[in-house]
Amino acid sequence: MERPAPKQNELCGSWEMKEKLGMGGFGNVYLYQHLHTSEKIALKLCRLELSQKNKDRWSREIHIMKKLNNVNVVQAREVPEDLASIALNDLPLLAMEYCTRGDLRKMLNKPENCCGLKESEVLSLLSDIGSGVQYLHENKIIHRDLKPENIVLQEVDGKLVHKIIDLGYAKDLDQGSLCSSFVGTLQYLAPELFESKPYTATMDYWSFGTVIFECICGFRPFLHHMQPVQWISKVKNKGPKDIMAIEDMNGEVRFSTQLPYPNNLSKPLLELVECLLQMLLLWDPALRGGGLDPETNKPHCFTAMHSILNMKVMHVLDMTSAQLHSMILGTEESLHSLQIRLETQTQAHIPPPSQELLQESGMSLDPRWPPAQCLPDGLCGWDSFIVFLFDKSLTKYSGPLTARRLPDSVNFIVRETKTQLPLSALRKVWGEAVSYIRGLKEDYLRLYQGQRAAILSLLRYNSNLTRYKSVLLSQSQQLRAKLAIFKTSIQHDLEQYTKQTDTGISSEKMLKTWQENEKKVDEFMEVADVSRLDDEIVALHSEIVELQRSPSRPHHRDD
Repeated sequence: MERPAPKQNELCGSWEMKEKLGMGGFGNVYLYQHLHTSEKIALKLCRLELSQKNKDRWSREIHIMKKLNNVNVVQAREVPEDLASIALNDLPLLAMEYCTRGDLRKMLNKPENCCGLKESEVLSLLSDIGSGVQYLHENKIIHRDLKPENIVLQEVDGKLVHKIIDLGYAKDLDQGSLCSSFVGTLQYLAPELFESKPYTATMDYWSFGTVIFECICGFRPFLHHMQPVQWISKVKNKGPKDIMAIEDMNGEVRFSTQLPYPNNLSKPLLELVECLLQMLLLWDPALRGGGLDPETNKPHCFTAMHSILNMKVMHVLDMTSAQLHSMILGTEESLHSLQIRLETQTQAHIPPPSQELLQESGMSLDPRWPPAQCLPDGLCGWDSFIVFLFDKSLTKYSGPLTARRLPDSVNFIVRETKTQLPLSALRKVWGEAVSYIRGLKEDYLRLYQGQRAAILSLLRYNSNLTRYKSVLLSQSQQLRAKLAIFKTSIQHDLEQYTKQTDTGISSEKMLKTWQENEKKVDEFMEVADVSRLDDEIVALHSEIVELQRSPSRPHHRDD
C-alpha cells in the first residue's frame, strides 16, 4: 500500500510542509519550514514501491551524501526528530539544504535564455559545476546523471552558486573503476552506455559538456530534436573535434567544430570553450577529457577549465563604432600597451593620446596601474563589466555604428517569406528573432551607459574646474590687491619725482622706468581679472546638467 503524500501546510511537530519541490526516480522532495526559527530544509521521501535494487541505490545515495562536503554539492542535513516519524518503512529519510533559486532547467526555460545564458552566467556555471564534478571524482564517485534538473542554484553572500543534487544514480568507484549498468537520463548520457560498453568517470564529462553546450546555445549539441537511440548511429562517425550536429532542410547531418551563432560569449572565451568542449564531447571514452596533465596529474579538461576561469579579460566598447573588443590582459600589462593594441583593433584606429577609457562610474583608467587591477574580483563577463572607449579628438561621432549580426535562420525567413517551416524549426527561428531583438535593446542600453559614463566624467571635470576656479579667483584677488598697492606706490613716487624736478634734480631713465612699470601694472591688472571665467564655467555647468537630463538632444556650443 502506497504511503499518502504529505499535504501542504501539514504540521509534523514544529515543522510545516510548505510545498512539493520535485520528483526524482526514487522519491519526492518536499520543503519543510520550522515554525519558530524559520529554518528551511528539503526532505526527500522514498516511495514504497521501490525494487530491492533501487532501495539499495537509495541507501547508497544517503551514504554518499553524508560523507561529502563541498560548496558545489548540495549538503546533507541531520533529519530533525519531529520529521523522523514521516517515514513509513525501514528506509531512511534524506534531509538536505534548501536551495532557494530553483534548478538550472527553470533558468534555461526563461524566454530570455532561449539562445543561451549570459557570459557571466556561463563562467559561473563552469566554475561551480566543474568544481563539483572534480570533487566527486577525486572522492572516487561518478554522478552518472548530470543534467540541468540536477543542478540547483543557491544565493550565498549575494552571489548565485550552482550545486549538484540527486546522487541516486551515483556510483562509488571503490566498487570497481569500470561500470556497466544502464542509468541516468537519456538525453545527457554518454554514447558508450547505448553501445552496452563499460564506462568510467569520463561519462560525467560527456554529460557536463552537453550541459555546458546547452547553457551557451539553448539546445543540446547533437540532433537535439531526436532521442539518443535515433541519433547514435548518425553521430557515431563525427570527427574528434566536432562538438555539434544538426540536420539541414534536406535531412543531411552537418557537423561543426564551433559553437553556433547566436550565443553570448566574447571571442576569446568562445575559442577556449570550444577547445574545452572538444575534449569533453569526444566519442571515445578513453580519450575523453584529454587524458592526464603531467604537470597537475589531473585531466586536461580541468586544466583547460582552470585556465579559462583565471583569464583576465577587459571588454572595451568603442563608442565611435559600437564595436566590442575583448582583450586578454597580462597581469602586469601597462595601460599604454593596451591602448596600442586598441589602436590596431578599433575601426577608426584611435591613437593612444586620443583614447579616453572610462569605467561606468565615469572614472578614467589610471595609467599608474596595470589595467588588470581595474577588473572586479571574481568572474565577470562582458555583460557585467565594460570599459567605454572615447576619441578625445572628436566632439561628435558620425558613425556608422556596427549592429550585431542577424542570425542566419532569421535572415532566411526575412528573405524567403513564403517558405513553410516545420513547427520545431519555426519555434527555433522565432526564439532567435526574439533573442536578437532583446540583444539590440541591450546594445542600446550599453551605449546609453557609455554616454552616462561620459556625462559623469564631465561632471567630475566640472567639479574640479569649479574648485580650481575658486582657488584662481582667490589668488587673483590677492594679486590685484598687491598690484593696486604697487601702482599706488609708483604714483606716489612719480608725484615726488615731479616735485623734486623743480630743484633741478632729475633722471629721465628713472622716469621712463616708473612709467613703464605703471603701464605693466595696468596690463597685469587686466590679466589678473579672471571674473569672466566665472560666467563661462557657470554656462558650461548649465550645459552639462542639461546634457545629463536629455542626453539624446542635440547640444551646440559656438566656442
